[in-house]
Order: sequence, then structure tokens, then C-alpha cells
Amino acid sequence: MCGITGIFSFNQQSGNNAALVGNAVSKLNKRGPDSTGTYFHNSIGLGHARLSIIDTSDAAAQPFTDSSGRYTIVFNGEIFNFQELKKDLVTKGIAFRSHSDTEVVLALYINEGSSFLKKLNGFFSFAIYDNAQESLFIARDRMGIKPFLFYHDDNRFCFASELKSLLEYKIPKTIDHTSVFSYFQLNYIPGNETIFENVNRLAPGHYLEIKEKKIEIKQYYSIAEYSDNTSFKILSYDDAQAHLLRLLESSVKQRLISDVPLGAFLSGGIDSSAIVAMASKHTELLNTFSIGFRDEPLFDETSYAELVARKFKTNHTTFSLSNDDIFNVLFDVLDYTDEPFADSSALAVYILSKHTREKVTVALSGDGADEMFAGYNKHMAEFRIRNKGIREEAVNLLGPVWSVLPKSRNGNFQNKIRQINKFAQMSRMTAKERYWYLCSISSEKYASQLLKFSVDFVQYKDRKDQLTSDISKEGSFNQVLLSDMKLVLPNDMLT
Repeated sequence: MCGITGIFSFNQQSGNNAALVGNAVSKLNKRGPDSTGTYFHNSIGLGHARLSIIDTSDAAAQPFTDSSGRYTIVFNGEIFNFQELKKDLVTKGIAFRSHSDTEVVLALYINEGSSFLKKLNGFFSFAIYDNAQESLFIARDRMGIKPFLFYHDDNRFCFASELKSLLEYKIPKTIDHTSVFSYFQLNYIPGNETIFENVNRLAPGHYLEIKEKKIEIKQYYSIAEYSDNTSFKILSYDDAQAHLLRLLESSVKQRLISDVPLGAFLSGGIDSSAIVAMASKHTELLNTFSIGFRDEPLFDETSYAELVARKFKTNHTTFSLSNDDIFNVLFDVLDYTDEPFADSSALAVYILSKHTREKVTVALSGDGADEMFAGYNKHMAEFRIRNKGIREEAVNLLGPVWSVLPKSRNGNFQNKIRQINKFAQMSRMTAKERYWYLCSISSEKYASQLLKFSVDFVQYKDRKDQLTSDISKEGSFNQVLLSDMKLVLPNDMLT
């Protein structure tokens, strides 16, 4: 994980921005503890904080400028197929002075322009400056794994991997009330908006260009483009299973390419267990890590993780946490988090990552599989509403009973009542409203009661309609998973 930042001044020289960029880079030190660098030319200032994964030598230090001196890149991410892409460029006579994926990305852009993005297999956000045209090219990966935030006005365009870095450019800090209202429903701020007005995220699968002071954003990837691909339609179920396994194994194998120690998070669930099973086939000794909750046995799944570790003979480490351990890191997480974010799993992941970092630099995880493969209870609830039987109809009719019984996540009985009550309420909703409700932890009414300010419901409705635009009344279940991919993954799980 690296950090990138920069400022493109429309009406002043970059010399005025040296202190700003330096301060912005310093705020990214946790993302990139190995080294930092800056680049300035006329109207541009770029900064980079490096975590060395591929080619840890100084030859791959950033900002990275090509041999002609014209193009400079700051890159955050990893390109898994960079070696194949590099071989192709070498056959065309292009020389390289490092072994990094960063230099390959820059060479591809120089030779192919924006079209090269579709060749990249990996996760990334980067910015490339062309000092001949004084233009800036920026892109973010298909899923939104790597963050990219930006602000612009008539005088400048500023960007960074994190909001704390972006704020070093002295941008206005005006709270976006619609974002706050959405946050109190979802536990996170959705879409391309942030907690501040006029600060946005570049959407996943998009790129941004600045030429002659004009900013243009375009989409280069949409999963819908591949939904009618006949090569997949002709597969039988057995063939589709085999094809999925090949894709998964190839994906895991590519992520094992690293010049630093590597391991995997192992919860004992299907997602991380499948990845560990694949990874163990392609490495001599895989380090795996899990956390347990000794004060909360209902949430402790370390026994399953240890079963998987023994099965695949990994070098397994379990970190057993008390409630005090979790409380003690609360303020560390809150101090670092730039925006309101209340997914409580962030605390456990923080502790797991902190301990894991003592032994390895990179860790694979199973994040994202539940959104892709319908792994949550909410997906089962949606399926059962779409395919109601006698039990589902009975739960719906007894809605008034469920509403008065005790409900909680902290006990099996109360949690079951909570789920049944939620199911009964959802049964009477439209598909769009139900999807939003399934994604939420509180209702619009409850969220409104928490706010001192009035909500711009026109703006809120516009944003909500956009975020649920893939859901239709008669649509397939895939619309739910596509919406999760666009809403839940980049804004909650990948955070």
C-alpha cells in the first residue's frame, strides 16, 4: 500500500506548492513507510509515499520519470500481469531500467494512451503528468480497491489517497449534510461523495484527464459490457464450476508474486479458506493469521481457522483478543479515519493487520466474495421474498408480533427475532426500497431524528436513485449483486 498526492495549479507556478505537497506526503506515512519523494514542474507538484512490494530498490522509487524526461508517474497499487505486459513491450524495442510494475504502467500509457487500462490486471490509482502538453492523466481500478480523492476549483486541482492528505492543500471544509444523512443509515458514506462538499472520489473503473485547464471524467470499465458474452452462456453448470476454479486459482497465484514476505488472513469461513487452499499449492510454506474473541464466544471462529490451517499445513498464528484489546485501539482507528465510518469490523481488521505486519508485509484476504457470491443473510432474505412460500407468508402476517419482541445482535434468540422482524417489514417494500433497507442499519426516519439540520431530500433522493439504479422490479438477482459491487464493496468493505 502506497500513497499518492498532487496539485495541478491553473494560475500559478508549482514553486508555490512545494510546502503543500511536502505536508500532504507526510500525512501518507502510514501508507508508505519506506520512502517518500516529490516532483515539481511548472504548474504541477506530485508526491509519493512508498511501501516497497515489487522491486524494492531505489531504481523503482517514485515519482518515476521516463528516460525522455517528459512523463512522470505516481502509482499506488499492484499490477499482477506486469511481467507479461513488459515482455510484449520489450519485443517492441522498449527498454526498462527497473523491475517494477510502475515503470510498465508508464510505458504502456506512453505507447498506447488510455486504451491500455483494459490490459491491466490488478488494483491501482495513479496519476501521470505530461510536461510537454502540461496535462494530467489519472485512473482508478475496476473495483475501487485503491482510493482516490480530489478537489478542484477555478485555480487548482488537488488529489490524494486519503482525505487527511488532501486537507493539507487548505481546501474548504464544508460538511455535506446529505452525506451525513446517508451515513447514519448505512454506517459509511456511499457513492462518489465524501463528508465534505466539493470533495469527491474518482469512481471505480473511471479515468480523469486534465488538458488546458479542462477536467473530463470517462468510464473505461463496466461489468455490464460482458454480461452478454456468449462464451459464458454455453457453459454447463459443471463446466462453469471448473472455469470458476481455474479463474480463482490463477487469481491467487498471481497475487503471490512479491519481493517481500507474504501471508494470508484466515477466518475459517469459506472465502478465506478457499484462498488459503489455493495459495498453499503455490508456496512452500504459507503464513496464515486469524483473530479470536475470547470474551465473545458467539463471534469466535478460530477453531474453524485452525482446522483449515492444519488441513493445508500452514504456519498459523492466532491472536486471541479480549474486549479491552478492542477498546484500546478504538481511538487509534478513530484518529486515523478521515470520515465517519462505523463498520465495527474495522477494529478487528486493524488489530489483525498490526500483528500480522510484524511477520509479513503483504496478506491476502477473502474480502469481496460475499458481495460477488451472495454470501450474506440479506441475500437469502431477498431470495426468499422473491420466492415466497407458506413460512414467508406467515412471517409477513405476524409482523405486529415481531415488532414488539426484544431484538438484538448479541444473542441467538434476539438476533433471530431481529431478522424475522426485518424480513416482515421488507416484504411490503418495492425492490429498490428493499435493497436500500437491506444495506442500512437504520431507517430514514431514525436518521432524521439524529440531525439538527434539515435534509435536502431532493438531493438525497437523486443520490439514492443513482445508487440503486441497477435494481428493477422484474430484474434478476444479479442486479442485487451488481449493486453490492458498486455500493457496498468500494464504500464499506474495501475501506
